[in-house]
Amino acid sequence: MGVETQMIITKQNIKELGKNFLPFSEAVSKELPLIGLLRLSLFQVSVGIATVLLVGTLNRVMIVELGVMSSLVATMVAIPILLAPFRAFLGFRSDNHKSHIGWKRIPYIWYGAMWQFGGIAVMPMSIIVLSGDQAVGPWWAGHVLVAIAFLATGFGAHLTQTAGLALAADRASDKTRPQVVALLYVMFLVGMGLAALTFGFLLYDFTKLKLIQVVQGAAVVTLLLNIVALWKQEKLVPTLEKDFNKKEEPFLPVLNSFIKTGGGSLLLVVFFGTLALSMQDILLEPYGGEVLNLSVSATTNLTALWVFGALIGLVIASKLLKERKRGPIKSIVIALFVAIIGFCCVIMSDPMSIVLLYFIGSTLIGLGTGLFAVSTLIIAMTIPISKRAGRGLVLGSWGGSSSNGGRLGHRFRRDFK
Repeated sequence: MGVETQMIITKQNIKELGKNFLPFSEAVSKELPLIGLLRLSLFQVSVGIATVLLVGTLNRVMIVELGVMSSLVATMVAIPILLAPFRAFLGFRSDNHKSHIGWKRIPYIWYGAMWQFGGIAVMPMSIIVLSGDQAVGPWWAGHVLVAIAFLATGFGAHLTQTAGLALAADRASDKTRPQVVALLYVMFLVGMGLAALTFGFLLYDFTKLKLIQVVQGAAVVTLLLNIVALWKQEKLVPTLEKDFNKKEEPFLPVLNSFIKTGGGSLLLVVFFGTLALSMQDILLEPYGGEVLNLSVSATTNLTALWVFGALIGLVIASKLLKERKRGPIKSIVIALFVAIIGFCCVIMSDPMSIVLLYFIGSTLIGLGTGLFAVSTLIIAMTIPISKRAGRGLVLGSWGGSSSNGGRLGHRFRRDFK
């Protein structure tokens, strides 16, 4: 056997090994090769960083380190919720964007990246002013500045994620689209996890100067990630000159048509499912501490177990959601049953005096949450599109329902506590 033949066999073996063992390797296609897919998924990492800043790190910093009233912080954190319903409109605009260059999605990803960058960049100084460290200006200056910063960051995250998911759906093939969805959701979780660990490490010895450095550094990172993500990702299909003067169909009739043709039932499932699953913290932490008498360190591990379960759910989704019509629907039912079993395990851990059930239940809840999110997103990405309702509108509607359901669940959690 010649040397060249041996080299060809070795390359084929390596390729087959990668397909069998690398996570989400089946998401790769001719339309979306591996390098392009990994680069494109970086926009989800930037959205994960922004999410951790908005609802996690800065939430704690304002209340604990800077002494801002919790009610005021809750109001600021809730500001991005106001923009979630506009995701459908933003997606609709990207579907119908006219460009001499030929871009549809990339301009919106870029606009979203700039809004994210601007909002995060001015956020630390605005928060410091809000905390009372102010020499000149009206007393309400900090309130307005923080509101604008949170509004800009939330708007940028919504816009980037909506256009990015639509671009991924445009480039993926029908066969690989479920695996692409799972990979994008994994990258979102990875972005959140890395951001939480990094911010926690860098802000361990808190000072206002360090807050400015860390948050503004995060702004630069989000901008760079989005630039790398969108680089040469969309084919140039210039709009014809005659099409620039064509009158576009209004947004509301198109949205109404989408809802009447089956989209409304999907949005209701996404909203109420996300609402129920996001309220799981009501049971987990208080139940573990007050009923099972677990230590703070033990209940803190719940987040890691939840993420681990969500990742398992995503791996299952990438393998099982290949059946185009019934697969995602079956997976939604499985996800809800798994989550219900998880809740039952948590509830029965005290009557049965088995603490292990408590941790198993937390993992199952995470698994159900991950599988539910990916299954509903796959349905949204595989809905047959028409000239009226494009992928941007469909995915924007999914994102708006998911964001509102999740944020409302967190609101109930805070009120309960």
